[in-house]
Amino acid sequence: MDVIPLQSSESPLHLTSRQQIEEEIRRRVDEERRRLEARPAKTSAPPRHFHRPIERPFTAAERNRVTILFGGLTWKHEWLIRAAFESAGYKVEIMPTPDVAGFQLGKEFGNNGQCNPTYFMVGHLIKYLQGLEARGLSRQEIIDNYVFFTAGSCGPCRFGMYEAEYRLGVQNAGFDGFRILLFQQDDGINAASGETGLKFTVDFGLGAFNALNFGDLMNDVCNQIRPYEANAGQTDRVFREAMEGMSAAIRDRHMFRLVEQKPAWLAHWMASKKPIEAAASTLGKIGDHLWGRQTAEALRAARDRIATIEVDRLRVKPLVKVTGEFFAQTTEGDGNFHMFQFLEREGAEVKVEPIANWIMYLLWQAKARHADRKWLDMTRPQPWALHKRLACELKFRQKQMFFGIGEALYAHLYNRIIKGLGGTGHTLLDMQELADLAQPYYHRFARGGEGHLEVAKNIYYTVHKKAHMVLSLKPFGCMPSSQSDGVQSAVMNHFKDMIFLPIETSGEGEINAHSRVQMALGEAKAKAKAEFQQALEASGRTLDDIRSYVADHPKLRHPFYKVPHRHGVIGTAANFVLHVSDCMKRRTA
Repeated sequence: MDVIPLQSSESPLHLTSRQQIEEEIRRRVDEERRRLEARPAKTSAPPRHFHRPIERPFTAAERNRVTILFGGLTWKHEWLIRAAFESAGYKVEIMPTPDVAGFQLGKEFGNNGQCNPTYFMVGHLIKYLQGLEARGLSRQEIIDNYVFFTAGSCGPCRFGMYEAEYRLGVQNAGFDGFRILLFQQDDGINAASGETGLKFTVDFGLGAFNALNFGDLMNDVCNQIRPYEANAGQTDRVFREAMEGMSAAIRDRHMFRLVEQKPAWLAHWMASKKPIEAAASTLGKIGDHLWGRQTAEALRAARDRIATIEVDRLRVKPLVKVTGEFFAQTTEGDGNFHMFQFLEREGAEVKVEPIANWIMYLLWQAKARHADRKWLDMTRPQPWALHKRLACELKFRQKQMFFGIGEALYAHLYNRIIKGLGGTGHTLLDMQELADLAQPYYHRFARGGEGHLEVAKNIYYTVHKKAHMVLSLKPFGCMPSSQSDGVQSAVMNHFKDMIFLPIETSGEGEINAHSRVQMALGEAKAKAKAEFQQALEASGRTLDDIRSYVADHPKLRHPFYKVPHRHGVIGTAANFVLHVSDCMKRRTA
């Protein structure tokens, strides 16, 4: 038998069996335990366990003097959300677009190893507070009279730590006690201490709901029109005017009041019945915000302004779909290297990602997870307890039905806004189709970032011929995005004609990122030009013939003229040529 050595602090032991080794280990463990138990007990204070810091709440009495700060979205979303806050009586200021200077402050005052959005937003907040101090406000006045409003979550990535990072950053910068208000996906709008920070009324909630959807569609339509504007700079000027009018409509909206409704006797009767009054008032507010005259007029006024822009759709431009992490694909500044402006300067048409698709994803995910857990409820009753199993089945189907109604209602309301803004906006994606496309590569329940959506959208826009190129923007070192990038390698092997480029953003590296995008965009441009030439040849017309016909028909230069999408044809110019050719044929016939 081999001798197994066991080293001791005193002298080596040579034990000859496994049993002797285990006995020696037990002896030493017991000896160490007796030594520790024999130590005299310390007389110091009991151990202090960590508790989440209790933050001073944002109270109702402060609403008239405390200013709410927020930012990080597109300027269109920010203007409309500010109007929704102001309509509810709050003082609001939009922080400027985050820049590299803010990023550097975030790295200076925050923890190491955080992701890009944290550094940009924390540093940007600190920069803004320092600017207030430079204007003459004391730090205590800033702490008392300003709060920051942002999103929070308990997600599997560093997003769950954003709240703590905001507090750490402002504390290290000398603003200890500055308050952070969180919008939690599952808790509503609450201060971090659990106190209600904002009064979440029906009017305020519906105003914010409309603001998000209006912002999505205005941003979408603007990015469709600007690359083809006949007069340079006209789109930005007109959209700013339209946004001012739409913001004023949300801010100055006359809220629905039951006592003002006709007939007066019915309104007074319902007012005397409290439960009936509450239900009728809520339903009336919902109908007024979503389908009322004021909403329709705000959309009509914006549409009429935008209709004055003249477009030239015969410019050949590659269509680039931008996806990726929420902050990087939404912000319009240094946080994504000014990527939208860069793409347009390089001759591309950008298809932006609406926030509404993320809301639809959350609804779909809740429905899918509930369906996946059905078996847990169905296994509780015994197999022979048929009435109990039937009750579980009915309860499951009822909840699934409510999820389905929510999805259908949201898509319906979004489509109504598309119609109200001229009918050219892109409809929301089918989340079940995206899940099915991604499932062979990325599990639909893998959480973090956009989950399976980045992989699914890459496949969707490729197989349905809706983009020449997919550009994925994500923070440097983002865990969910790193997983998606690894999966995209397998996806690209299966779809050989796919042009997909992932770009990691940080405070530096703009030149390198723009260079990589230019290389991929060159391939997309070649693809768009070849497609346009094929469409022109298929039409049997010359480009001069097409231009002459468009010049004689002003409606073809209208920004809301909806050009049909041909199967297998991606570019706006190629689809436009084929459509004009059909119009010319019908005219000849």
